[in-house]
Amino acid sequence: MPPSPPCAQGAQPRRSCLLSPATVCPVTSPVGASQSAETDLLALTAELVDRPSVSFEEGPFVDWLEAELRRLPHLTVTRIGDNLVARTDLGRSQRLVLAGHTDTVPVSGNGEARIDGDVLWGLGSADMKGGLAVFLDLARTVPEPEHDLTFVFYAREEVAHEHSGLAEILAVQPELLAGDCALLGEPTSAAIEAGCQGALRFEVVLTGARAHTARPWMGRNAVHRLAPVLAELAGYRARRPVIDGCEYREALQAVSVEGGVAGNVVPDSVTLRIHHRYAPDRTAAEAEAFVRGLLAPHIEHDDRIDIVDSSSACAPSLTHPLLRRLVDDNGLEVRAKLGWTDVARFDELGIPATNFGPGDATVAHTPGERLERASVERHARALRALLTEPGPVEAS
Repeated sequence: MPPSPPCAQGAQPRRSCLLSPATVCPVTSPVGASQSAETDLLALTAELVDRPSVSFEEGPFVDWLEAELRRLPHLTVTRIGDNLVARTDLGRSQRLVLAGHTDTVPVSGNGEARIDGDVLWGLGSADMKGGLAVFLDLARTVPEPEHDLTFVFYAREEVAHEHSGLAEILAVQPELLAGDCALLGEPTSAAIEAGCQGALRFEVVLTGARAHTARPWMGRNAVHRLAPVLAELAGYRARRPVIDGCEYREALQAVSVEGGVAGNVVPDSVTLRIHHRYAPDRTAAEAEAFVRGLLAPHIEHDDRIDIVDSSSACAPSLTHPLLRRLVDDNGLEVRAKLGWTDVARFDELGIPATNFGPGDATVAHTPGERLERASVERHARALRALLTEPGPVEAS
């Protein structure tokens, strides 16, 4: 989008006023966007679900969200591409980052929100428009929080890491993400899912020699060479290290196989793709060395093992006083995050971060994705108390 002139003082936000790639446009006159503390969060989430935002198509949803945030005079809003950062600047001693992705996976017959009793059905309801609804409501209704706040709404989390909107912010204005600790609104059923697993994707290419299938002894079947490799993977016994009381169960899976030339040709090459989820007591280099060592007996001179994607793990980060208070004051269950989330990006910035959001991750990305009222309200109560009630951190 080409640059546009800054917002006129007191003017209503318009699409032509959304600046790119990075523009700050503080609002100087309030517009009545505040909601009461009794916001129907399930209905607000349904409104967000009905605004589609499949990866790479988040623009219209972000336009609407930007307009909502710019109505709030206590926030300074910056837009970078299809990413939004909204910050208070109250001079508090602590700054808490509340971050969540705006995109969803593609529609699977569930693009429209439907509320049935205390359950909302629809794409993104759990992952993670319930969390976004809570963040938006807090932005609207808590103008003077006990801690300075940074709300981060970023695009393209559900696709390859190279497209991440959070990475885009880091590349353009990393100072916007500064904070003392961070909470990611990923679906955790309003429990704490601490840290995250690292992830490595490997591409293994085994070679052979072509021959006619009528005379296979004259060649070497590369596909057949996969048999001991697959047996090695099938026999893998997962490590289950416990870190700060959280058990991280590792995984090693073959996820695709490609090979073959024609129906009457012995194949001379086969490609196997492997996904390894590893615990945060290992570095990416150590996890890579483990996989290479496991496969080494089956790899020959002309074979290859390449890494095609790597994401660092993140250890539990619950020692920060704000995060500890969130857990203790609400009696939250704490468990390991199985999977990767952007807490790892904050960890690389030296910012303690953890996953805490409404919704059940096991129904995310499914046609039956849903969100229960109790989950989103429990999540909102805990965050509102953290933002509005003085605690030991503030008193010290």
